Amino acid sequence: MGTGWIITLVILAVLLAGLVVLGIFARKRQKQAEEAQAQLKASAQTYSILVIDKKRMRLTDAGFPSVVVEQTPKLMRKLKVPVVKAKIGPKIMSLMCEEKIFDLIPVKKEVKAVMNGIYIIDVKGIRTNLDTRQPKMSLWQRAKLKATQKAEAKEKQKQLNDKRAGQKKLEDKKNK
Repeated sequence: MGTGWIITLVILAVLLAGLVVLGIFARKRQKQAEEAQAQLKASAQTYSILVIDKKRMRLTDAGFPSVVVEQTPKLMRKLKVPVVKAKIGPKIMSLMCEEKIFDLIPVKKEVKAVMNGIYIIDVKGIRTNLDTRQPKMSLWQRAKLKATQKAEAKEKQKQLNDKRAGQKKLEDKKNK
């Protein structure tokens, strides 16, 4: 065997070992995240809140208490997080929420929120159901949708033209 094959086999073995270690690490982090989510939901309470404003902003600019900002890792302080300004009883507070429910929260409406501290886990509409937005389509999906719409429009136009031509023939026969 040549030295090129040996080097290739060694590189493949190192890559395979790296993938195995990465898989084990990812599985461990997944379990930790699931346990943390279970703990959040176990101690959560339901509040009726009036949402004043919502936006994505940096943790340091969101107006959270200094204790919250100090406890977060430095890298997280620079990232933009979903922040909701809401009125809970007589107090106006800045709250953080999960990314997946941020788009569901209506502005200037009252909702029931399942919260743990200043973290919103889930929301439900009080008087009406919450509106779900259409998921964003990729460029390819939009182009495909436009193409199918154009094809359908052409087909309808063709059918309409055929119908008009048939009616015109009938009128010509009646006039003769």
